Amino acid sequence: MNEINQLLENNKNWSESTNEADPGFFDRLAKRQKPEYLWIGCSDSRVPANQIVGLIPGDIFVHRNVANLVVHTDFNCLSVLQYAVDVLKVKHVIVCGHYGCGGIDAALQDQPLGLIDNWLGHIKDIAYKHRTELAELNAHDKSARLCELNVMEQAANVRRSNIVKEAIKRGQDLTIHSWIYSLRNGRLKDLAKIND
Repeated sequence: MNEINQLLENNKNWSESTNEADPGFFDRLAKRQKPEYLWIGCSDSRVPANQIVGLIPGDIFVHRNVANLVVHTDFNCLSVLQYAVDVLKVKHVIVCGHYGCGGIDAALQDQPLGLIDNWLGHIKDIAYKHRTELAELNAHDKSARLCELNVMEQAANVRRSNIVKEAIKRGQDLTIHSWIYSLRNGRLKDLAKIND
């Protein structure tokens, strides 16, 4: 069986076992999408949002991109944010990065990579802003610290967005979180809580 057919078979097995364990699961799932959380995370395949926080499908709205960036000109990310905040009325926006992020490491290496260089420029800006702190660290610690700084900066970008400002102005219950995930132990760390 080729890899693609194996995925389809895996899906069939998952669907059947899920339905067997909870016969009403798919009916309930099809009738509503009312998550309390928006997850803005990295595209890295080792960081599956639902799994690492123990939630089932329908409980978390997810947007992923390289290095979990929230860029004020990224209409894809901003559309997800607006839908989550204005339509779904999520109560929490979680920006989650991870240690060992390839996007962060690529930005630190400062080698030409092609189109992605434009995207990584946002991380390079953060590295430049914190250059004094980062200069004192070895390569491993520099990468880890820039992963943390990037998460906090992206959470600040969420907070500065017109979408969130308007939600806060109208009294919507909304908290922005800065989390980072360790691939080595599977644990999340809360870096900061931005609350209005």
